[in-house]
Amino acid sequence: MATAAAAQKFKLVFFVPPSALAACKTAIFNAGAGRYPGVGAYTECAFTTRGVGQFRPGDTANPNIGEVGKLEEVDEFRVETLCVGRDVAQKAVDALKKAHPYEEPAYEVYKLEDM
Repeated sequence: MATAAAAQKFKLVFFVPPSALAACKTAIFNAGAGRYPGVGAYTECAFTTRGVGQFRPGDTANPNIGEVGKLEEVDEFRVETLCVGRDVAQKAVDALKKAHPYEEPAYEVYKLEDM
């Protein structure tokens, strides 16, 4: 098994309404996200910024917020965190999907390079 320093690292970024922020962060942290390898043994590390998201639910949507066909703008948070190992990234995404209130949670996963 690879050491923490040699393991592939990923950045998970997701967008979430304020009412679900704590639940989503708890879910991804319980899945292993937000842990930094090294002597400090830091856990639950994330960067959170506030912004406005927008979407228009399609005809077959069942939106948590808004109405089908109507453009919606909502207050949301962008959360960024580290996942050490592909398995941790996958577990964090799975946990996020279960905890997130949206029918289609918006998230991104980036493979990071060591320098």
